[in-house]
Amino acid sequence: MSTATISPSQIGRGGRPDGEGSVQVQMETGAKIGNAKVFAIYGKGGIGKSTTSSNLSVAFSKLGKRVLQIGCDPKHDSTFTLTKRMVPTVIDVLETVNFHPEELRVEDFVFEGTNGVMCVEAGGPPAGTGCGGYVVGQTVKLLKEHHLLEETDVVVFDVLGDVVCGGFAAPLQHADRALIVTANDFDSIFAANRIVQAIGAKAKNYNVRLGGIIANRSDATDQIDKFNERIGMRSLARIPALDVIRKSRLKKATLFEMEESPEVLAVQAEYLQLAQRLWDGVDPLYCEPLKDREIFDLLGYD
Repeated sequence: MSTATISPSQIGRGGRPDGEGSVQVQMETGAKIGNAKVFAIYGKGGIGKSTTSSNLSVAFSKLGKRVLQIGCDPKHDSTFTLTKRMVPTVIDVLETVNFHPEELRVEDFVFEGTNGVMCVEAGGPPAGTGCGGYVVGQTVKLLKEHHLLEETDVVVFDVLGDVVCGGFAAPLQHADRALIVTANDFDSIFAANRIVQAIGAKAKNYNVRLGGIIANRSDATDQIDKFNERIGMRSLARIPALDVIRKSRLKKATLFEMEESPEVLAVQAEYLQLAQRLWDGVDPLYCEPLKDREIFDLLGYD
């Protein structure tokens, strides 16, 4: 079987209701993740989700947790700073064995990264030929078949942009908490509001609940604070707009591998506090997203 010939039966026979007006990929019961705490990270494209996810994964590992990060973007660069390279995707390696997963070894698709963080890139089907949700589902199924989730404490899904269609909303079927990365600007908050809507739809049929916002590249948070107050959201952490973060990406490194300085130590501490807060558990949020016009009225120009 190739990704170009995925049949409707492979992405949920008959579909299932999944929020108002939506039919989504049906998750196989046996593919549910076990006892790990599972976080799905969303946000506007280019907002820094992969950088945030990778640093958060290392922070969890610094707390002594066994961490698995799953990149869910076809460009497969989520784990780049963890592994120092572009690793083969699950779709890549499945293709090499003509989509017979029983022929794969763990080392074919799981790669160890910084401080022992285990890394997987789901990849994606060729454009216009398949469902991203199928890819995510097959990745989780493959991990379970190789017993890789049984001794994992934390799973971090790093998800493509603000695409909230069935395919890339699929990690919400597995997650306990969904986190939204946003900056203190209109466009990323507008995207965050759409993601709140998607999480609310998924929460009707799955266990996922909204955890909160991670303010990224944000020295000020006045616009985020205004949005939070209006819909009942909270911010869990604030990562300032530091050039060292950009440099860490260029150096194929997480912030925990950069030369120590007061600003590096401060942002490391912010990630460690966030990891501890998430591990201890954050209460679910039940926010009321705004209509598009309301976002413009709240944050738009006078």
